[in-house]
Amino acid sequence: MTSSPTATSGPAAVPAAIPTPAEVQTAYFEELGPRERSALWAWIGFTTTFVTVRGITYSIHAGDGPFHDVTVGGAHLHHYMWGIGMVSGVGAVAVAGNERARRHPLISAIYGAGLALIVDEFALLLDLKDVYWAKQGRLSVDIGIALTALGGTLLTAVPIIGRLVRDRRRPR
Repeated sequence: MTSSPTATSGPAAVPAAIPTPAEVQTAYFEELGPRERSALWAWIGFTTTFVTVRGITYSIHAGDGPFHDVTVGGAHLHHYMWGIGMVSGVGAVAVAGNERARRHPLISAIYGAGLALIVDEFALLLDLKDVYWAKQGRLSVDIGIALTALGGTLLTAVPIIGRLVRDRRRPR
């Protein structure tokens, strides 16, 4: 176990309320195996990408900010295309890469980010046109997916959070 800064010194010292980066890193490696770390990074990639893309997309549709649609020859390139490319690249690493490459956190984060780009425009993949911009239900769908993403991220981080909470409660 690593030592952490304490609120007081002496035999009954209590750990500081906020864990240090070193404590988080120790809990990450000691509480999560390679599969769990991969799942956590995939959820982090998904959640971060989904929230970012929603913000950018709303800004484009509102005409605010520096962002604009990406077009080639007058055709709009939807972001699900980038997601399919990212997931395909991760698949190639899974098929041809060595174990170290497959377990790299960046590969998991790219997988989650690619899935978020695909999920965000799933209606278009089903040929339902650009209906997700209809006011009916779009906000609730966004909130639902965002809460699912955040929930998945938090659930995969439960062992780390539990460890850090136990460390805060344990007298030193």
